[in-house]
Amino acid sequence: MKYYCLGIKGAGMSALAAILHDLGNTVVGYDDAVGHKFTQVGLDARGIVVHTSQDHELDDDMIVTHSVALHDDHPEVVRARAAGLVSQDYNQVMGALTKQFRTIAVSGAHGKTTTTSLIAHIIDQVCGCNYFIGDGTGHAAPGNEIFVVEADEYNKHFLAYQPECAVITNIEVDHVECYRDLDELIGCFEQFADKAQFVVACGDDENVRRMKLCAEVQYYGFGDSNRVVGKNVVTGDGGSEFDCYIDGDLYGHFHLPVAGYHMVLDALAAIAACRHFGISQSDIAEHMATYQTAKRRFKEHFFGDVVVIDDYAHHPTELRVTLKTARLKYPDKPLVAVFLPNTYSRTQALIADFAAALKLADKAYVMDIHCDRESAEDFPGVTSDALIDLVPGAEKISVGTVTKLLEHQGSVICFMSCADIYTIEDKFESLLKER
Repeated sequence: MKYYCLGIKGAGMSALAAILHDLGNTVVGYDDAVGHKFTQVGLDARGIVVHTSQDHELDDDMIVTHSVALHDDHPEVVRARAAGLVSQDYNQVMGALTKQFRTIAVSGAHGKTTTTSLIAHIIDQVCGCNYFIGDGTGHAAPGNEIFVVEADEYNKHFLAYQPECAVITNIEVDHVECYRDLDELIGCFEQFADKAQFVVACGDDENVRRMKLCAEVQYYGFGDSNRVVGKNVVTGDGGSEFDCYIDGDLYGHFHLPVAGYHMVLDALAAIAACRHFGISQSDIAEHMATYQTAKRRFKEHFFGDVVVIDDYAHHPTELRVTLKTARLKYPDKPLVAVFLPNTYSRTQALIADFAAALKLADKAYVMDIHCDRESAEDFPGVTSDALIDLVPGAEKISVGTVTKLLEHQGSVICFMSCADIYTIEDKFESLLKER
């Protein structure tokens, strides 16, 4: 098969393109972004051609799939349609892949990338597996039986998937442009979970507990009402240590080289999912201890006395977790937040929560709102300035004014967004190197 992936530098599409390539398909891509993006590392390693203009020929036997960032009126989408090429939605292609393997699909408002990458790391070290991770990482081999997939609830995409095991890390209001209210969102997660034979779900999350599920469910968390329980947690600069109890009995002691109680929750989900697929306690413990975080998930860089943290956080809960974890690791350093809001609808619906999260920092900077799929004209008054007004001492920042950050010597500076915040981060790091 020959696939033409439009918006191929997007996190999801780049991972999908890598998997399609690894399974023996011919893959060609297109993206509006001319510059290098962190998501294309896997594409470059595979020699996948990425076009950035419309001056190349389209083959008659290409199957076209495109990311949600490219609308139906995008010139390359229009050109492919005019050429009569077969088109398949992104989630349809993913759904077809999940049917070919024993699939673990990891969903949730937060933590799904880390949980997916942790499960994939453990299983891949033991017996090999295919994986699709939302940081742009994809890998496959036809001989692998297990497929670990990050399953996004955006626009109900994950309902196209056919998992053997469904993991639900939490449920929280998000994607307000797709769901009218929390009840509809919970109902969609119910539909997703009921596609699976086995469900792993965070029982500490009240919205998860509201689901009415048909499949076998194994709840995890810190509360004793769960079947898989984390106890005796110690988390700090050296990572996290904890005991895992299952059905009241000690299952084992585990070390995760990443700090944060939220990371321990992700680890408990991984334990439950891996056990279902026959991975032993000793193998889980051994390979959990060698886990490295996914791309753009609390990545730390050091420049003298300045610590730069890059994180994909784009929801108020995620901002809070990132800032609290930074405070936990570096309690004696001033904490600075640099935030690039993504989508007008999310900013509008959660602006008070964003402000509350940014107040956890000693100083906050906010960039102009970024959005590929919404128009500013449709959201009058929804601006980064409106958010800045709610956070005492907050300021606007951009690539052109990044020198503001140089005054924060000896600080921890957290760059947070699911959009291209690494453009300003890269500029700042270049300035630090030149000092």
